[in-house]
Amino acid sequence: MNISIEKNEFSNAVYKVAKFAERKSSTLPALSSILILAGNEGIKMRATNLEIGIDFKLNGKCISDGVVAIPATVLQQISGSLTQEGNITIEHTGDTISLISGTGKSLIKTIPYDDFPSIPFPENPKNRIVIKGILIKNLFTSLASCASSSTVRPELASIYLSIEGGILTAVATDSFRLAEKKVPLINKGTQGKFLIPAKNALDIAQALPDDDIIMSFDDHQCAFVATQGMFVSRLTNAVYPDYRQIIPKESIVEAIVLRKDFDTALKRTTIFSDSFQKVKISFNPKKNNFSFFAKNTDIGESSETLSARISGSALDLSFNHRYLSAALTLTASESISLTAAGIGRPLIIKGIGDTSLMYLVSPMNQ
Repeated sequence: MNISIEKNEFSNAVYKVAKFAERKSSTLPALSSILILAGNEGIKMRATNLEIGIDFKLNGKCISDGVVAIPATVLQQISGSLTQEGNITIEHTGDTISLISGTGKSLIKTIPYDDFPSIPFPENPKNRIVIKGILIKNLFTSLASCASSSTVRPELASIYLSIEGGILTAVATDSFRLAEKKVPLINKGTQGKFLIPAKNALDIAQALPDDDIIMSFDDHQCAFVATQGMFVSRLTNAVYPDYRQIIPKESIVEAIVLRKDFDTALKRTTIFSDSFQKVKISFNPKKNNFSFFAKNTDIGESSETLSARISGSALDLSFNHRYLSAALTLTASESISLTAAGIGRPLIIKGIGDTSLMYLVSPMNQ
């Protein structure tokens, strides 16, 4: 193998691809490597940890064909240290490669690539949609934090995706709060549902381009195909809970407040929250205001009152303030609505004019 690649092209590719490799694998060293392929299809980098996989295309000059596996951590360290502009050259001889950049030259031991696993692709071509990569990136990055960080219940550590009636619905919950976002699709006929591990979704989101991609899936994996390459994740083999059952169908009070006012007041109040991060919110329809209250026996207490448009009955509820502030990252609307069905019932937050979002958070004991 003998290839030449522009330095930034090489460094950006290594940065993206290395995230898909196993950090350290004593049983299968190939999993902790990046496979570089040069041939008729151009220059590619591949990596997989058996959970996610990537097949990434690079622009460059292929002087001679070949395949080589290089430890991902070594490539990361070298690519991060390259400072000279221009092209780098990679030449493979025996069990080493030489990486030449400017006046510098590194000799790197290679890894046998015979055990490098193939990256599976979904088998059913009918289960596919065309969608902007930026929409998938935004979905995954915003919802991944709402999924559970524990793998005790793998379905809750996943993002649920449902395609029906030309709408892609994405849902994530850790059982304390739940976020649902909807995206309209070009493909009206495709239907299906699956669970992708939230961690995998986040890694893929960081590598996806913004322009059009093809998302396809079967019972075992989903793939995201772009002009730059393919990104694959295994799917979670579990049943997602019927989350619609916990969404209140009626409410006793609704408040509409400015998003920035809500954010500012909440941040000031949380300084005084207790070890449980509790903040009390109060709906006051008679005075048309909405207030926060927090008390910490070691610090003191704080209250903030906002002007609001309120309809319904007075109500006090307490929440973990982190879950309230998380809702604001999911919508860019200037105003938000908060609806509640009563004591002990979940609070629903939506962006005014943003029909794509529904955020639900369970209250704490008063």
